[in-house]
Amino acid sequence: MQKTDGRILALDLGTSSARALVLSADASPLPGALARHKIGAVYGPLGEATLELHDYIEGLLGCLDELQQNGHLVDITAIVLSSQWHSIVALDNKGVALTPVIPWVDTRSVDLALDPAFDERAFHARTGAWLHRLYWTRRIPWLRSITSPAGYAGLPDLVLERLTGERVTSVSVASGTGTLNLASGGYDDEALAVAGVTAGQLPPIVPTGWTGALSSEYARRWPGLVGVPIHPPTGDGAASNVGTGAYDARTAAVTVGTSAAVRVVHPIEGAPELPWELWRYRVDDQHAVTGMAFSAAGNLHAWLTGVLNLDAPEPTDVEIGSSRVIAIPFHAGTRPPDTVPSGSGVYFGLSFDDSAADLLAASLQGASLEIDRGLRMLDELFGRPLQVVLGGGGIDASAWWRRCLTATFDRPTDVCSEPEVGARGAAAVALGLSPSPGGEHLEPVAAEVERVRTLRPRYETLRGLAVQASKETSSW
Repeated sequence: MQKTDGRILALDLGTSSARALVLSADASPLPGALARHKIGAVYGPLGEATLELHDYIEGLLGCLDELQQNGHLVDITAIVLSSQWHSIVALDNKGVALTPVIPWVDTRSVDLALDPAFDERAFHARTGAWLHRLYWTRRIPWLRSITSPAGYAGLPDLVLERLTGERVTSVSVASGTGTLNLASGGYDDEALAVAGVTAGQLPPIVPTGWTGALSSEYARRWPGLVGVPIHPPTGDGAASNVGTGAYDARTAAVTVGTSAAVRVVHPIEGAPELPWELWRYRVDDQHAVTGMAFSAAGNLHAWLTGVLNLDAPEPTDVEIGSSRVIAIPFHAGTRPPDTVPSGSGVYFGLSFDDSAADLLAASLQGASLEIDRGLRMLDELFGRPLQVVLGGGGIDASAWWRRCLTATFDRPTDVCSEPEVGARGAAAVALGLSPSPGGEHLEPVAAEVERVRTLRPRYETLRGLAVQASKETSSW
């Protein structure tokens, strides 16, 4: 990775934690210079999932206090942010939050009354998004049905406002709202009309080179950060790709955290036509990221190990692809364009001789097969079998899952040895660095690959049945 001067403070705004860490000039995390505030979403029976805004931001600021107390906020020359995409908060006419943070996992929304002439495929090609509950085009009408907002902002926009006094957003974060015109980098007129808002009710979009400065109220609290430029946030998916070294159209990054995704970063100019099944967001002013996301990954692993009270977090005694059990990991529903609701996870082929480890293995295998489905679509889109680099907390934590993914992809796979890929990538995007993958190289095991090849058609058939069943039961 190319170097910049001084240290970098990175703020990582995740769904399960908010983190502040200090990176070296080449964007490598400094040992011990990490503070974490654990986040607990509040879930409800109607698809609710919320984050308490005040606690989130105060917890993040407490992370900076911890770094300050331990002497890490010195020689900082840049502040960068990586943030979850898709979050939204309704605001009153004074900018005060009327709602908690609504993250991607919340499934509440309203149906839209669209003009019969509305062309959703053209809309998708232009914005990279669908009219799905994940995006502001459906979130805003729903929020308007339960409260009376004057404006809207995402979590990273409100964090940036708290730090700088300016409520603005980046082209990367705005693209995750589903209201951005990918070509122009501004809000899309048709998306605004569908949502029923004006651009003035949303945060202004600033260019990648914009910087803010720390508000004067924090000068005594963190004197080492006074005058340090604060860069616009990068969506966590884009940041994770760049942080693993997957920042060209020859390489796909697979990241496994709370959720999972497979993505390719590429120039906006000359980008291939976007297939209906894939999304496309912006990395910065010059680059886009195309991919597919999956709602079940590390959250599925954590839930199952807790429910089954497993002593070990890995099914080490189960050979990859050998279990009769097939898991369709729709526990948290699906990302668009599928509309499977949460609570749709399915296990096929259970018998009395199956163990807890078999269920865990089947779940991790099911998540791997979902990711592989997206990878094969990206292979076709970019006209070649893509190189693959793995990254994220789930990858770092489980050797079995790394081997499972490699076998499922049926190609050599690099593993990024750095778990903080989001922070690393945000620094690279903001400061123009060029990260390299690093990490160990994994060779697929032939016998395991063959078992997965045999498993894949059965999985895809059962997946289709699960999608159909979810549509039928949702109308009960």
